[in-house]
Amino acid sequence: MNRPSRRVDAVLVQAVIAGALSFAHLHDIASAAGQGGWKAWAYPISVDLLLVAAWRRLRSGTAKAAAWCWFVVALAASLGANVATAGLLDVDQVPAWLRILVAGWPAVAFLGGTLLAHSVPAVEPDNDTEGDVEDQEDAPEPAPEPPAQPAIEALPVRPTVPVPTALVDHARKVAAEHHTRTGAPIDTPTLRARLGVPAPMAEAIAAQL
Repeated sequence: MNRPSRRVDAVLVQAVIAGALSFAHLHDIASAAGQGGWKAWAYPISVDLLLVAAWRRLRSGTAKAAAWCWFVVALAASLGANVATAGLLDVDQVPAWLRILVAGWPAVAFLGGTLLAHSVPAVEPDNDTEGDVEDQEDAPEPAPEPPAQPAIEALPVRPTVPVPTALVDHARKVAAEHHTRTGAPIDTPTLRARLGVPAPMAEAIAAQL
């Protein structure tokens, strides 16, 4: 069974080495400026996160002006720390202006990260859509159509068949007996067969039940 070959990406290795060196330089500057302990380690993380946030906004293609601004700020902080640790700065006697910059960096990074994370991209209007809307506004409104009247079908008129009251009472008893025995109401053909009357009279009796 062949094992998958593992290739080392030289660019990735170079990025890791450069990131580690920059991280260490930022830590050393923060520590020399009076930010000891965990705070000295938080400064390089803050700078790198601001760089990543600005780069992602640049890649998304929205709010490029703000993204470039904060990218340059974070890059200046990282590059300045790298240059300062090259022997140009006495870490034992850090100037006051550098202490002020290091102490004020958290507020700057918080502002930049918040603006980059919550800025709403501008939505450009669609020219075709605007033209359609203007055409619709200029076009006269169509006159409302009258509601369609439902078609009324002529129902066949059946002649009224006189039914004796006694026959109706008897039909009620037959219908009740049928419902008790079958559990269903009696239909007109069954009622006609039980009473022995013509179809018109059976329908007239069924209408009165």
